[in-house]
Amino acid sequence: MSHLTTRYRTAVVDGLEVFYREAGDPANPTLLLLHGFPSSSHMFRNLITALADRHHLVAPDHIGFGQSAMPPVSEFAYSFDNLTRITEGLVEQLGLERFALYIHDYGAPIGLRIASRNPERVTALVTQSGNAYVEGFTPFWDVLFAHAKDRAANEAEVRKLFTLEATKWQYTHGVPADRLELIAPEAWLLDQAGLDRPGNDAVQLQLFWDYQFNLDGYPAFQEYFRTHRPPLLVTWGRNDEIFGAAGAEAYRRDLPDGEFHLLDAGHFALETHLEEISQYIRAFMERLP
Repeated sequence: MSHLTTRYRTAVVDGLEVFYREAGDPANPTLLLLHGFPSSSHMFRNLITALADRHHLVAPDHIGFGQSAMPPVSEFAYSFDNLTRITEGLVEQLGLERFALYIHDYGAPIGLRIASRNPERVTALVTQSGNAYVEGFTPFWDVLFAHAKDRAANEAEVRKLFTLEATKWQYTHGVPADRLELIAPEAWLLDQAGLDRPGNDAVQLQLFWDYQFNLDGYPAFQEYFRTHRPPLLVTWGRNDEIFGAAGAEAYRRDLPDGEFHLLDAGHFALETHLEEISQYIRAFMERLP
């Protein structure tokens, strides 16, 4: 079987099943792809196909997402620290010694924890709406930060983010009219199916609440950027109203030598700008030492 064919695999980390997609020759440079809310490794399906000829790609589903385990909140402490711990366990199990990170949305606080703890193992960073600066937060976050301070008073409003309307909005908002036809409807329908599972609402509410503690890590992430100067590629939708373009520009402060591309796209830029992003990554990865 060709290395170009995507494999759909499951590992067991700390007793939990972690689903992941893998393609490409493991002898080639590895790119670890970390998804965000409310998605899964499915968001990388086309990028994996586009890059598998020259790269080794691994894309896990976080616990509570996609095809990975979804223990109830009474049995697993849903936090970004714990999602990171599981991801680190998968990395160890797969023997990934050195790898680049592609971080999107929730994948950013997970990936940047890994990178700042293991700077010698991370060869590069690719960020697509992967925030590391307070400048990246838009008014979209007002209700979420209010929820972090008072869960009961704001839960009803936050629950609106679990609706099909909200999920479709994440995919279509900020997308130029001529590119809307590039978005596969099953992408948001699959995400919605994940959100609609019994008990998943409690999982997502807990992670929304825990998100506030990611900001405590920003100084360490930014110190990692300044100290270790990881090669950086930014491929960010400039029309993203979840993590705004100011969050992309903020990376220039600490990584001024990075390569920056603000695309005419929204939050899920890979759906509409796959060709551009895959070409940027291919050229970027080939320039790495």
